[in-house]
Amino acid sequence: MKSSSELSTDLPTQIAASIRDAIVSGDLIVDERLPSEAELSLQFDVSRATVREALKRLAAQSLIRTQRGATGGAFVNRISFEAAHAQQITTSILLLSMNDVSFETACEARFTLERACAPLSAKRRNSIHINMMREEIERQGEAGLSDEAFCASDVAFHRALVDGADNPVLSYQLAGAVEAMQPLMNMITFTARSRSAIVTLHRDIADAIEAQDGVGASDGLAALEVETQNLARRVFEQRKRPEPKM
Repeated sequence: MKSSSELSTDLPTQIAASIRDAIVSGDLIVDERLPSEAELSLQFDVSRATVREALKRLAAQSLIRTQRGATGGAFVNRISFEAAHAQQITTSILLLSMNDVSFETACEARFTLERACAPLSAKRRNSIHINMMREEIERQGEAGLSDEAFCASDVAFHRALVDGADNPVLSYQLAGAVEAMQPLMNMITFTARSRSAIVTLHRDIADAIEAQDGVGASDGLAALEVETQNLARRVFEQRKRPEPKM
């Protein structure tokens, strides 16, 4: 870990970064106990309050965990892909909402990533993933289903497709694409979409996945992207039209 002479003005951030770098490099290993607050305070030549703030930031990133008691302290955490999903989703939402990213660009990225996953999903999927996709398709066809429930089902359908690849790294990387981008896109297109058209496309994709037809699944996702882009264009064109004068 870096010494106090190598740290810049934002001390808690820099201390947290130093400890994080030590974890990433393997100098601090999983389940290893970090030095005490007093020891870190001496090492970095800062107050214990500053060290405490740095440790809070590391805990917020799930990089460390704290335990109470005589054998307690701060320990290097083992991060699972599942536990990191929420952070990936939050980061994706913030990136999309805080930057000037067009709908077309976000949609292109989201479907390109999922199409890359489709061949593996078709090859490795099991009955659990197929059943989940089928159940969501049935739910999407229910009369009286709210827009919020339809959107949640849409996300669950694509989550099952992605998880069918049986690759935790892909599932983690696509968490932001599916669970962050999909709801944002639904918020824009829900007024113009045809649920029956989307259900038909979802059924085509599910059929291809079940038949282990990776090309067919990719083609189905491409068709869904075209439908989504067209919906968005109609919505944006409608917004540009002047409201009729009374």
